[in-house]
Amino acid sequence: MTDTLSAPHALAPQTGPVPQKLKRSIGVVGGTLLTLSCVTPASTLFVVVPDLFHDVGTYAALTIAIGSLLCIGVAFCYSELGTLIPSAGGEYAMVSTLAGRLAGWLVFVLSLLVVMIVPPVIAMGTADYLAPLVHIPAPLAGAGVMLLATLAGLLDLRANAWITGIFLVLEVIAAAVVAVLGFAHSERGVTALTHGTTLSDGGTPTTVTAMMVVSGLAIALFITQGFSTAVYLSEELENPRKNVARTVLATLAISTAVILVPVIAITVGAPDLAALTSGDISGMITAWSNSAVGTFVSLCVALAIINAGIVMVIQNSRVLFASARDKAWPEPVNRGLSRLGRFGSPWVATLLVGLPGAALCFVNLDTLTGVIGVAVTGMYLLVAVAALFSRKGEHRVAAAWRMPLWPAVPVLLIGVMGYVMYMQDVEYLLWTGGIVAVATLYWAFYLRPRQDTRWLVTIPEDAHL
Repeated sequence: MTDTLSAPHALAPQTGPVPQKLKRSIGVVGGTLLTLSCVTPASTLFVVVPDLFHDVGTYAALTIAIGSLLCIGVAFCYSELGTLIPSAGGEYAMVSTLAGRLAGWLVFVLSLLVVMIVPPVIAMGTADYLAPLVHIPAPLAGAGVMLLATLAGLLDLRANAWITGIFLVLEVIAAAVVAVLGFAHSERGVTALTHGTTLSDGGTPTTVTAMMVVSGLAIALFITQGFSTAVYLSEELENPRKNVARTVLATLAISTAVILVPVIAITVGAPDLAALTSGDISGMITAWSNSAVGTFVSLCVALAIINAGIVMVIQNSRVLFASARDKAWPEPVNRGLSRLGRFGSPWVATLLVGLPGAALCFVNLDTLTGVIGVAVTGMYLLVAVAALFSRKGEHRVAAAWRMPLWPAVPVLLIGVMGYVMYMQDVEYLLWTGGIVAVATLYWAFYLRPRQDTRWLVTIPEDAHL
């Protein structure tokens, strides 16, 4: 058997039960709502962006804008590969099919890092925004959100699309309030956006360098990375050949606007550089308005974080489900992870995502965030590599959405992502590299010797719908 897999045919073991399939139940609107909720613009704005304000000060908007431009190229790759290989396995199914099984396995490990770490990182931010009503330690609040999201993740996907859609409206309202208040209380012109200034650890204003911006791009990529959820949902999207690309690109455009406009408003409206780099967005909202408005926005953000937790658990459980269906583990584990519950959701996989996620809320937040940045960058790099093979052989004539400017887009992405990776903190590179090394040993000693019965990427039989 060759090291790369053929599309669109499904590979399955010669004996044993037929792999279970997820039900196609949502259209492009439902898929976009779920995907936007995974990006969760408001919770990202309030939980992740403050770290960027601290690092690059008034260059936060510029850094996010550059990251969003890079993400357009990444979205092109996801759209083409996601319609060529529409599998719940997402990145690993695409890369395994096009660039080889080992590359696909490493992408799976990186994506698993992301899907296991991102939800608790976001969930822990709930405590800050529940503070107007009740004071809860961040780890406990995060664990509570993860448990609630796990229960919701056991429900039918269509029901969750409506739940998350309602929450999404509230978080967009919160982001809009921030934008209006920030612009209404402008302290400096938009020219401040092109003069990068932050505070040093000693509290002294300092100029933001190009290298600082490049280093911050890992966080900027993380801020909008949720658009990839559309690929994970491709087995449950109706007409995936069209709707995957539409959902990916629409989500990136909307989420970028919802995040970037308030960031610009906060930058021009912050009372001073110290307030901006502190990242206390709630405090600025209260200062711009009153405590009632601050409380309203805080509660909207808390709901947005819960919303994000629900969608991320849904997405992440699909990754584990797909890995079991594709025989990545010993058979008892595969049987458990591929079980579908009463509502059609992979309930064992959902529990194995949600419960460890609750436990991770008690791990150091800086370490989690640093590892995420490295993992996302590495994952995008390998997806770009796979995109170079998307028009080779039988893939050239397969029905799929095709990106413009191929192969220039993936080649550029490979170079940029490699440089962004080079600029990351050594500690986070070592953590991520150690996990990847262990995963490579698992591949070498367990998966590769059993290549006829293990790691068989499944492409749904109705992939052409």
